[in-house]
Amino acid sequence: MLAQLGAKLAAVCSVVGKLFDVRFGILAAITAAGMELGGCMPVTAPLAGADPADPGARVAGVGYRSTVAPYSSLRPVAPSSWREQNDRVAPMPKSGR
Repeated sequence: MLAQLGAKLAAVCSVVGKLFDVRFGILAAITAAGMELGGCMPVTAPLAGADPADPGARVAGVGYRSTVAPYSSLRPVAPSSWREQNDRVAPMPKSGR
């Protein structure tokens, strides 16, 4: 694997050197500086909440919810009076008006 990595690095350096007229030493120094500065990045803040790997951590309860519970059949039925059907689904009139 390292031999293959070296071959890839040599090929990239050759192409970059020809395109940008940069020597291998300068390219290696820039790469090393980038890696060094990348190591200076601050540590990421831990996420708020319990550790998912902790078996004693408190979690919210999980309940079963059916995904098809509010289902009603939409198959065609025999025609019926539309007024009765509208009265069944319409809101009840408020009293006192």
